[in-house]
Amino acid sequence: MKKSISNLYHLHKGGMESVMESKVKSKLKGRISKYIKWPVYFNIFWIIIVLIVYVIDVKAGFIMSLAEVVHILMTAVIYVRFKPNITKTLIEFGSEYSQIQRQMLHEMEIPYGLIEEEGKILWTNSALDELCPGKNLRNKMIFSIFEDFKDEYLELDENGRSEFHVHTEKGDYRVVLKIFQLKDNSEDSIITEFSHSEGSLISVYMFDETKIRQLTKENREERLVTGHIYIDNYDEVLQSVEATRRTLLVALIDRKINKYFAQYDGIVRKLENDKYFVIFKTKYISKMQTNKFSVLDEVKTVNIGNGLPITISIGVGMGGSTLAENYDLAGSAIDMALGRGGDQAVLKDGNKVYYYGGKSKSVEKNTKVKSRVKATAFRDLIETKETIYIMGHHIGDNDSFGASIGFYRIAKTIGKEAHIVLGEVSSSVIPLVEAFKDMDIYDESMFITGPQATLDITRNDALIIVDCSRAGYTEYPELVRRAQCLLVFDHHRQTTDVIDNAQLSYIELSSSSTCEMVVEIMQYINETVKLTKLEAEAIYGGIMVDTNNFTNRTGVRTFEAAAYLKKNGADITKVRRMFRDDIDDYKARATAIQNTEIYMQEFAISVCLANNVSSPTVVGAQAANELLNVKNVKASFVCTPYNDQVYISARSLDKINVQLLMEEFGGGGHMNLAGAQVKDKSVGEVLAILKQVISKKREEGEI
Repeated sequence: MKKSISNLYHLHKGGMESVMESKVKSKLKGRISKYIKWPVYFNIFWIIIVLIVYVIDVKAGFIMSLAEVVHILMTAVIYVRFKPNITKTLIEFGSEYSQIQRQMLHEMEIPYGLIEEEGKILWTNSALDELCPGKNLRNKMIFSIFEDFKDEYLELDENGRSEFHVHTEKGDYRVVLKIFQLKDNSEDSIITEFSHSEGSLISVYMFDETKIRQLTKENREERLVTGHIYIDNYDEVLQSVEATRRTLLVALIDRKINKYFAQYDGIVRKLENDKYFVIFKTKYISKMQTNKFSVLDEVKTVNIGNGLPITISIGVGMGGSTLAENYDLAGSAIDMALGRGGDQAVLKDGNKVYYYGGKSKSVEKNTKVKSRVKATAFRDLIETKETIYIMGHHIGDNDSFGASIGFYRIAKTIGKEAHIVLGEVSSSVIPLVEAFKDMDIYDESMFITGPQATLDITRNDALIIVDCSRAGYTEYPELVRRAQCLLVFDHHRQTTDVIDNAQLSYIELSSSSTCEMVVEIMQYINETVKLTKLEAEAIYGGIMVDTNNFTNRTGVRTFEAAAYLKKNGADITKVRRMFRDDIDDYKARATAIQNTEIYMQEFAISVCLANNVSSPTVVGAQAANELLNVKNVKASFVCTPYNDQVYISARSLDKINVQLLMEEFGGGGHMNLAGAQVKDKSVGEVLAILKQVISKKREEGEI
């Protein structure tokens, strides 16, 4: 390898004399050598002719023999006399050709060089030298010359090639590395051949793409971005002010929105009373991200006596190849913003999603128009299906189970066959499941497993997913992929991996629980849904658990749903008795509370090692609820190791949005009630990450 590099270096620096000095022998080769020797070879042909002539005529053959002897002598004299001169002339031509080639390579405008396999620079042309003025590049490691050059770039692909980009003082360059085989290169010579050891180098080509990248960036920044702006609580805010001031209130909101986007050269058009369409250039997105779409907070400052603060939702779409694609992305973004509770901006850049805001609680809707519309659409959809499958999230809780029971009864009322997909459930649900199995009025196939449902479901069936909008968090994700018709009912904030191919999706953030939602749908299903006493108690239990005994996230509609269930025979005392704790659960929860750490003086963090209880995650959630009763604690987090995962239960008071924190772990939930499941990490690692996330969000002002 070293000898080959030395030979190549002498070829570049000193021509043929340097090559001779380095003991690289040269000789004629190939077609040129054969061309010079062809008269010698041609004598053989004439000898054969002479022999043939001898056979025909001896005298003629003798004369031909004399002529051939003379021809052989003349050929030998000419070959011996002129071969050295011809060889010298050809070699000089080859040397001059090599020098011309070397000069052309050195003066080539494209930066070019040769490096060893480990990255040492051996030779550079003038263009490459000009990229690093004042530096002697030879014998330097290329990593020390170009900071963007990394070790892995020297790992060539199967074709002996590697391509990447680097940034220099002169601009941006596309770098191409190609294998340079010395042996193969010398064998291609048509004049001379060199004897050397085997080896390989890497040739470096650098193509200036500064202008191209600059124009590409300018083209990208000039592309138009579309957005939708919705006023979340338009009707509620208008009702809270005097009729004479409503026009002024709307004008002030319009002014705030138009003023914000005017500074970014944006165009805002009002589509409806509470809806706007906006369009602006991509280059302004970074500024909006820096100020975190400050218009969200600016609109809240509008106050002319309105009892409620005004909140807006923004959905921005970009990254599409056409304006129409950006418009579709903006539509998905605004749906996601509304599905997460409003008062936030969602930027959808192709497949990437960014969230801004979302600090306020979702406003409770007193009107039930949406429930009625969804109930009608729900009935129209399932009437065309044969069998209804109902499934909640993994380790089903009382809200998931109660909602499943509610939809089971609705399906039976309409006259459809129904099954509830059930797997592992929390300890408080187990008695309810046994009670349903013991009653003769229910079919044995009321509860089935996920694998069984996957085998039985057909394209004429429907799958209802309750208390969950993420396929990966359902009881059996494979069933979601198999189902042809999906209906989603949930009250949690949506995340990026939400089920987006559902025929009907009803996400109501203001509802206390999914059980509350199913009760409202029952009342608008256009048929009288008669609940049994056990069914009413199961649904009531779901509401009670999710509201922590009606102390959290309750509204007027929550109590109306509870009243409806009470009318249908729910025994409140029996339900409360059903949720009493075992002594082991109580001790585990007390231990978790005892070992609580107060972080940053207002965050309670603990670990629940509930090894001897039936539902450790439920105990952890209960501990998180109780920690909120501690003075000065604004948010609580309880980590529970279970089934090779760490479950995080997060709770907070009004001012802290724990849902934003849990999204950092791939989870979600509500502003004041959220959770996450962390795989492949220990409890200690999760606690460390949790503290880092809390500190980061506090510094950024997100919580």
